Amino acid sequence: MSAPAVIYRHTWLDTLAAWTLALLWILPLAYAFWTAFHPSDYAIRFDLSAPWTLQNFRNAWEAAPFARYFFNTTVLVLLILAVQLVLSTLAAFAFARYEFRGKHVAFALVLVQLMIMPDILLVENYQTMAKLGLVDTLLAIGLPYFASAFAIFLLRQTFMGIPKELDEAARVEGASTLQILWRVYVPLAKPVYTAFALVSVSFHWNNFLWPLIITNSVESRPLTVGLQVFSSVEQGVDWSTITAATLMTSAPLLIAFILFQRQFVQSFMRAGIK
Repeated sequence: MSAPAVIYRHTWLDTLAAWTLALLWILPLAYAFWTAFHPSDYAIRFDLSAPWTLQNFRNAWEAAPFARYFFNTTVLVLLILAVQLVLSTLAAFAFARYEFRGKHVAFALVLVQLMIMPDILLVENYQTMAKLGLVDTLLAIGLPYFASAFAIFLLRQTFMGIPKELDEAARVEGASTLQILWRVYVPLAKPVYTAFALVSVSFHWNNFLWPLIITNSVESRPLTVGLQVFSSVEQGVDWSTITAATLMTSAPLLIAFILFQRQFVQSFMRAGIK
C-alpha cells in the first residue's frame, strides 16, 4: 500500500472516530433538551409536531430551592479557585526559585498527591471536619481541595521556564520578591492560570460524592447534591422535570464553553496540556 493511501486511510479513520465520539456525546444532551422543552407525554417518543413548553423548568424551579443551590455552588467554586490560585502560586514560586533542605522530597510528596484518589480520604476528611465543627458547611466542602498538587506542578514548571534575568532586572529596579512574583511571573503564566481555572471550576461545579457526605441541609448543598435529592425515587420520577433541572444545573458551564471555546483551546495549548 502506498504512503498516500495509508495517510488517507488513517485520516478517514480518525474522522470517523471523531464523528462517532461526537455523536455519542451529543445524544444524551439532545435527549435532555428534547425532553425538557416538551410535555411529559413526549418524553419517550419523537414527534416534530409536539408542542414546546417551559413549564418543566417552572416545575423544577418551584419544586426545589435551586436558587439556594446555585448560590452555594457559585460561592463554593469561587472560594476554592481563589484559595487554590494563591496557595499554588506561592508554593510553585518557592519550588521553582528557592533552594532549601528537603525541597525535592517536598515536591515529590506534592506529586504523590496526584496519584491518590480523593475517595480514599473520605473517612479521614469527614473525621477532621467533625473535629473542627465544620460538618454541613460550605467551608467543609472546599477545605480538602484548597491545596492543589496539579496547580502547583503546572505553575512550578511554568515558573522554571521564565529566565532568571527578569528577576535580576526587577531587583535592580527595586522590586521586592512579592512584586516580582506579581508583576513578572503571574502575567507570564496567565495561560496556565486560565487553563487550571477551567479545570478547577468544571470539576468542583460537578463534584458530587464529598458534598453528598459532608452536607445535610439545604443551606449548604451544592447543585449536584440538590439535583440528586430532587430526582430521588421518593419524589416521583418525571423525566421532563428532571431533565429540565439537569439542564439548569449544567447550563452555566455549557454556555461558558460555547462563548469562550476559542479562549479555552488557546489556554490549554499555551499551557501545554494535552
